[in-house]
Amino acid sequence: MTNREKYDKAFTETFQIDKLQLGEGLVYQSITAWDSVGHMALIAALEDAFNITLETDDIVNFSSYSLGKEILAKYSVECND
Repeated sequence: MTNREKYDKAFTETFQIDKLQLGEGLVYQSITAWDSVGHMALIAALEDAFNITLETDDIVNFSSYSLGKEILAKYSVECND
């Protein structure tokens, strides 16, 4: 499984959404499931998937599907196509 597939899976499984919903428009609180509790569940899923520990500032700043890929790149996790 590629990093992009792992990344997408964390979103689709955590938020119970279709892969078609992933993209630029997917931002914090844009869907009901991405509230503060859902956010922490997503962070936990990503940390497990990539065996990393995100810093607090990165957790707070992780506010969109697109920005998340940039944040993970700081941990040497590339999720681009």
